[in-house]
Amino acid sequence: MNLYMAEEGKEYIVQSIGTGDEELNAFLFSLGCYSGEPITVISRLKSGCIVSIKDGRYSIDKALAMAITVKA
Repeated sequence: MNLYMAEEGKEYIVQSIGTGDEELNAFLFSLGCYSGEPITVISRLKSGCIVSIKDGRYSIDKALAMAITVKA
Protein backbone atom coordinates (compact mmCIF):
# COMPACT_ATOMS: atom_id res chain seq x y z
CA MET A 1 0.00 0.00 0.00
CA ASN A 2 1.28 3.50 -0.68
CA LEU A 3 1.42 6.23 1.94
CA TYR A 4 -1.36 8.29 0.35
CA MET A 5 -3.80 5.39 0.91
CA ALA A 6 -2.72 4.94 4.56
CA GLU A 7 -5.18 5.52 7.39
CA GLU A 8 -4.77 8.78 9.32
CA GLY A 9 -3.33 8.44 12.83
CA LYS A 10 -2.02 4.89 12.33
CA GLU A 11 1.70 4.12 12.39
CA TYR A 12 3.17 2.30 9.40
CA ILE A 13 6.64 1.04 8.50
CA VAL A 14 8.29 2.35 5.32
CA GLN A 15 8.98 -0.56 2.95
CA SER A 16 10.46 1.30 0.01
CA ILE A 17 10.67 4.67 -1.71
CA GLY A 18 10.32 4.58 -5.48
CA THR A 19 10.98 8.15 -6.58
CA GLY A 20 13.72 7.38 -9.10
CA ASP A 21 15.44 10.62 -8.00
CA GLU A 22 18.62 10.07 -5.96
CA GLU A 23 18.65 13.66 -4.68
CA LEU A 24 15.08 13.36 -3.39
CA ASN A 25 15.87 9.96 -1.83
CA ALA A 26 18.87 11.52 -0.04
CA PHE A 27 16.67 14.37 1.23
CA LEU A 28 14.05 11.93 2.56
CA PHE A 29 16.84 9.91 4.20
CA SER A 30 18.06 13.06 5.97
CA LEU A 31 14.51 13.53 7.36
CA GLY A 32 14.52 9.95 8.65
CA CYS A 33 12.22 8.57 5.96
CA TYR A 34 13.83 5.32 4.79
CA SER A 35 13.10 1.62 4.71
CA GLY A 36 12.28 0.14 8.12
CA GLU A 37 11.39 3.45 9.81
CA PRO A 38 7.96 4.24 11.27
CA ILE A 39 5.82 6.94 9.64
CA THR A 40 2.36 8.26 10.53
CA VAL A 41 -0.11 10.17 8.35
CA ILE A 42 -1.36 13.06 10.51
CA SER A 43 -3.83 14.42 7.97
CA ARG A 44 -4.62 14.11 4.28
CA LEU A 45 -4.94 17.18 2.08
CA LYS A 46 -6.16 17.58 -1.50
CA SER A 47 -2.60 18.19 -2.67
CA GLY A 48 -0.83 15.66 -0.42
CA CYS A 49 -0.56 14.85 3.25
CA ILE A 50 1.05 15.82 6.55
CA VAL A 51 3.25 13.06 7.98
CA SER A 52 5.10 12.50 11.22
CA ILE A 53 8.61 11.08 10.87
CA LYS A 54 10.58 10.64 14.08
CA ASP A 55 9.77 13.87 16.01
CA GLY A 56 9.06 16.08 12.99
CA ARG A 57 6.00 16.88 10.92
CA TYR A 58 6.34 17.36 7.18
CA SER A 59 4.04 18.17 4.28
CA ILE A 60 4.58 15.98 1.24
CA ASP A 61 2.80 16.17 -2.10
CA LYS A 62 0.51 13.48 -3.44
CA ALA A 63 3.01 12.14 -6.01
CA LEU A 64 5.66 11.60 -3.35
CA ALA A 65 3.16 10.05 -0.94
CA MET A 66 2.18 7.61 -3.67
CA ALA A 67 5.86 6.71 -4.26
CA ILE A 68 6.37 5.67 -0.62
CA THR A 69 5.32 2.07 0.01
CA VAL A 70 4.34 1.19 3.60
CA LYS A 71 3.16 -1.81 5.57
CA ALA A 72 1.12 -1.99 8.77
